[in-house]
Amino acid sequence: MCLSTVAVFAQLKPVQDGVYKWGNFVVNKGEERESRAILEGTSPHFEYLEIHATTQYPGAKPNEPNANDDIEELIIVKEGLMKVTNEGKSEIIGPGSVVLFMPKQVHSIENVGDNNLTYYIMSYKSRKPMNIERGEKNGGSTVYNANNLEYKPSEKGGGIAYFDRPTAMCDRFEMHITELNRKGLSHKPHTHIETEIILIISGDTEMMIDGETYKASAGDFYFANSQTLHGVGNASDESCKYFAFKWN
Repeated sequence: MCLSTVAVFAQLKPVQDGVYKWGNFVVNKGEERESRAILEGTSPHFEYLEIHATTQYPGAKPNEPNANDDIEELIIVKEGLMKVTNEGKSEIIGPGSVVLFMPKQVHSIENVGDNNLTYYIMSYKSRKPMNIERGEKNGGSTVYNANNLEYKPSEKGGGIAYFDRPTAMCDRFEMHITELNRKGLSHKPHTHIETEIILIISGDTEMMIDGETYKASAGDFYFANSQTLHGVGNASDESCKYFAFKWN
């Protein structure tokens, strides 16, 4: 890592608990795409954490293939049709699909649909040494195609398990979708060692984080740092659906 990168990381502030609203993100538009900066900072387990959203317009040229030296990435497709290529292997995926990119692997993303392709990118670097061997042993870079995942009903609605695994940067990284079909909490407020993000797919939700109650709808997300008391629920009698992902 170069000294300038170290200096940049040293100036970063911890990401704050709370809600981050899709409608509040500044949109930077170009000829073929637009972007929304969401957050950049540190967390208890990451010395670097950055999230933004990119929209590629129909017919946009794919981004240049690239590899991150010491950064891992999580991609979540919000809308549209994506062709994702990693180390020369390509797959086409749609909304709700997720990609984990290990460091040092060449990858690219292309809009292959007739409408906008919008996706979230979470980039992160662990405070602990990167462990490429661990990441590869537990699946390496992986595409989780929403069309191939099983929905399992529950008493309150249902859900979809995406992964629960170590990566090159995380001792544990777990991700799933929860659907609640009636008003009320998903479960009682609790704490855990992992930092957690709740990304809303549909419906109206509310979440208590460290004694404060926040509200969020589609495109918004909640952020709860490690060991912070929190609990999320459906805020209406209509169904809601959200991604939950956490790491340490």
